[in-house]
Amino acid sequence: MKPRHKRFAILGGVLSAVGIVVALVLNAFQSNLVFFYSPTQVASKEAPSARTFRVGGLVEAGSVKVDGTHVKFVITDTAQTVPVQYEGILPDLFKEGKGVVAQGQLQGGVFVAREVLAKHDENYMPPEAAEALQRAQKGDSKLDATLAKGDGK
Repeated sequence: MKPRHKRFAILGGVLSAVGIVVALVLNAFQSNLVFFYSPTQVASKEAPSARTFRVGGLVEAGSVKVDGTHVKFVITDTAQTVPVQYEGILPDLFKEGKGVVAQGQLQGGVFVAREVLAKHDENYMPPEAAEALQRAQKGDSKLDATLAKGDGK
């Protein structure tokens, strides 16, 4: 084999290896990508039914039912509600009327959560949840300045 052919063979092998690595990285990124949806978007079937996503809003007052580690509650954005089931220990800050974000999948109209995140203090709300609440209350897609800063008041 001539040196020129060896160089082309090596270059072809390197390009193939780089292509495979890029394909694997993009596949891993795509499979770990998780989008946020509000209860209104979930109710209007904008959320994927066979894929993991996050839903957030406020825990509806009187909706929390705990049976050991099996928990059922309802998330609302004041316009629509989404029933949630969760198997596990809830965060200490999880309370009715407070902000929450749950990650999981829709199964038969019920959101089955694998992870539940509660807001960390009285002033903070995840920006996505604040935006969803603002849209639901005003029917508007623009946030006011305090919500855009993540203040949540």
